[in-house]
Amino acid sequence: MSDIIYPKESVYNIIPREETPTSKPPRYVSKFRPTVLQENNSKKDLRRTMGPSEVEVPSPGQYLKKHSKEPKLPESEFSLKKTKCTCTAKKPQVPARTDNPPIIRTKRDFLKTVECGVPKKPQPVSVDSHKGHKQHLETSGLVPKYIKKKDFGKIPEYLQQRSEEERRAQEEYDDFVREQREQNAMKHLSDEERQAVLKGLKSNWDKLHHEYQGLSLIIDTPSKKAHKQRLEEAMEELKTDIDLLQRFKTIYISQH
Repeated sequence: MSDIIYPKESVYNIIPREETPTSKPPRYVSKFRPTVLQENNSKKDLRRTMGPSEVEVPSPGQYLKKHSKEPKLPESEFSLKKTKCTCTAKKPQVPARTDNPPIIRTKRDFLKTVECGVPKKPQPVSVDSHKGHKQHLETSGLVPKYIKKKDFGKIPEYLQQRSEEERRAQEEYDDFVREQREQNAMKHLSDEERQAVLKGLKSNWDKLHHEYQGLSLIIDTPSKKAHKQRLEEAMEELKTDIDLLQRFKTIYISQH
């Protein structure tokens, strides 16, 4: 403040002034510091080594033996070594003299039956390549077995349903077109109506012509010129309609 009021080259600056020492505020220390240090020290030595600190050392006699990890079947109650062969079933009785002896077939009898038997018919096959590839004729598709079905040659139900839906949609579309055509049909104008319309057009033309004849001879302002042009255009349009009605006897008018 003194520097601002008084310049540096002032008489008041000759007198030395006492310097007041500046004191720093105390360093901030968190109140949770002791708790953090305690938690850090408590968790420091938990995992100093790999695995748990105390491990049971296996004994030398508990080494891995051969076929020790293979699955073993449970021992059955009746093993072959313990069971003894005891024949408890009764033998058949001795045949009587009146019984027929059993027929014993030999190899010779078998050959006789084979020679006298009916030979087996070969299964029909179809060969479809020059290398001799063959397949059963029944599954090859060459046997006309599908024509013997009851519904052979008949139209499936889904095709009949689809045809019916198409026919119904076509009928609805034709009805819609017919209604639109009837609504948009043009009306024939009779002779009396044509004469009445022609008379009305002529009367309108006479009114416009009378108004046109009443215009001033000197047309020097834009409004007069625009009014004259408007009357001329309206008269020309009425004249075209009158000529059209007089030329044609048959006239059709749209209803819209």
